[in-house]
Amino acid sequence: MKHTGKYRRRFGDRPDGRRIRTLDPFFSVATYIMKKKSSSSNFFSSSVIVTEVDNYLRAKRRDNMPGLGLLHFFIAAYVRIVSQKPALNRFVSGQKIFARYDIVVNLTVKKELTVDGQETTIKVHFDPSDTIDIVYEKVQKAVQEAKREGDSNKTDKAVRILYFVPGLILRLVVRLLEIMDFFGVMPRSLIEASPFHGSIFISDLGSIGLPPVNHHLYDFGNIPMFLCFGTKTRSTSDGSNAVSRSVSYTLTMDDRICDGFYYAGVLKSIQKIFRNPRIL
Repeated sequence: MKHTGKYRRRFGDRPDGRRIRTLDPFFSVATYIMKKKSSSSNFFSSSVIVTEVDNYLRAKRRDNMPGLGLLHFFIAAYVRIVSQKPALNRFVSGQKIFARYDIVVNLTVKKELTVDGQETTIKVHFDPSDTIDIVYEKVQKAVQEAKREGDSNKTDKAVRILYFVPGLILRLVVRLLEIMDFFGVMPRSLIEASPFHGSIFISDLGSIGLPPVNHHLYDFGNIPMFLCFGTKTRSTSDGSNAVSRSVSYTLTMDDRICDGFYYAGVLKSIQKIFRNPRIL
């Protein structure tokens, strides 16, 4: 976890983000009214036509990018949108709003493609300038490392340690972590190991043949957005025999980090990128 540029950390900043000190009063007050993500979540469902995207990804796969798929595309689209709309990468912690230093995408991956195959969470760090080629390289590297490490990556180690802690003590440990996170003093190493801290959690339910669900946001940690997308479907436009492929997706968004007009711009950007995939 790193932060670049000339910004100098000040009192009140966190290891993963700087406190925003010039906010509209509404946002400053909203975090005290809507104290948890469970009371500040907006749910959005839509679909995008992926005919152009499929053609684009097919050409990229032929150009020495095997395995490039919709997951990489959604991640690259998110990175591009954050580069243009940085408020999307804010988060709430300790009833204060912060701007994250970098873009952190959390993913769940199976280490083995079997029913009993172990799952783990990986965190991939991106820069706003990353193209889909760089996104592909970083994701593939992180997935391969997770499979190679077995059950010994940072997240798995932390979970395994907590698993053996007696229930009463575990409650105290979790409460201590919540307090540390609230006041922004949780160690950088724990934040990096936590699957509950990041810019966005993305779930590819289409890879297991399921439609997207409206996933909740975790009250613990600071992830402000959850994106799920499902399987591809075929449909015909009204009055036309042309067949198009589309993918449904859902977004759960923390209402405290930016307003509805800003989110509307984000959703329009998603449609624009899927219509013109080469801008990535």
